[in-house]
Amino acid sequence: MSAKQIFRIAMSLLYIAAGINHFIHPLFYVKIMPAYFPMPLQLVYISGICEILLGVLVLFQKTRKIAGWLIIAMLVAFLPVHIQMLMDNYDKGGILLWISIVRLPLQFVLIYWAFRISKQ
Repeated sequence: MSAKQIFRIAMSLLYIAAGINHFIHPLFYVKIMPAYFPMPLQLVYISGICEILLGVLVLFQKTRKIAGWLIIAMLVAFLPVHIQMLMDNYDKGGILLWISIVRLPLQFVLIYWAFRISKQ
């Protein structure tokens, strides 16, 4: 198995697991949604479905390019959530602040990874 195949499978499993987690722990995601987002629970479920679907689509040559670009769009759409999470935890400190600090730049790493996958 090549490194590219391993990275594709890893990406697929990451998004499928993250999507499933939206259904297992939806209230966690609702709590970090910015207040200005309408219907937060529905958005949590929709984003979970999208993550699962895109995680599957990244595995197939015919759908990989579009899946990569849709993952990038999804990650950009998630940026307000991560910024809000950082702002909410800024004064609290502790582990949630550090998770928030790490998650925001991690989005850009994931965007780059999806870009690379879209080129395969």
